[in-house]
Amino acid sequence: MSAASRSRSRTCAALLVAGTAAAAMTLSACGSGGTSGGGGDTNFVMGKDGVSTAKKGQRAEAPDLSGKTVDGGRLDVADYRGKVVVLNVWGSWCPPCRAEAPSFEKVFQDLKGQGVQFVGINTRDTSVTPARAFEKEQGVTFPSLYDPTGKLMLRFKKGTLNLQTIPSTLVLDREGGIAARSLAPLSEEKLRKMVAPVLAEK
Repeated sequence: MSAASRSRSRTCAALLVAGTAAAAMTLSACGSGGTSGGGGDTNFVMGKDGVSTAKKGQRAEAPDLSGKTVDGGRLDVADYRGKVVVLNVWGSWCPPCRAEAPSFEKVFQDLKGQGVQFVGINTRDTSVTPARAFEKEQGVTFPSLYDPTGKLMLRFKKGTLNLQTIPSTLVLDREGGIAARSLAPLSEEKLRKMVAPVLAEK
């Protein structure tokens, strides 16, 4: 094998390794999620089920979450103060988001009469067209803020959300404090267990 051939072989091998690593990162970003929130002290305690919780009185306050929605309206999460708010970060390109969407809609319908509001944060969709198609296909009726570049997610206190982990879910208490967090897809059962203690608070 000539020196030029050996050099080409090494270059191809390096590109293959780099491509495989990039693909793995892409899959993990939208796959089973992670548990790291990027450092910072958020007073979360990880439970056995992978859901982290923060005690009442020790919760970080949710940042300003207002802006344009996927359907072209305007929304300010602060308007829901007094309700328990479930925030779900999702993207139309994300298979785990697609898998959990019907459960989120079902739980929303079951709990909205009990003072629970669901709000999505749609991210990394370069236009609202695929996001709207996702909502229609999945039958999602609760509103979603449109956050293509992750600006809203960056407003959270360091350690609250991992920008690479989609889907992620937060539960806000009635005062707007972040009571629970999951950095992985949720089944209907896990979602209900995550919301129930916050809803039961007086």
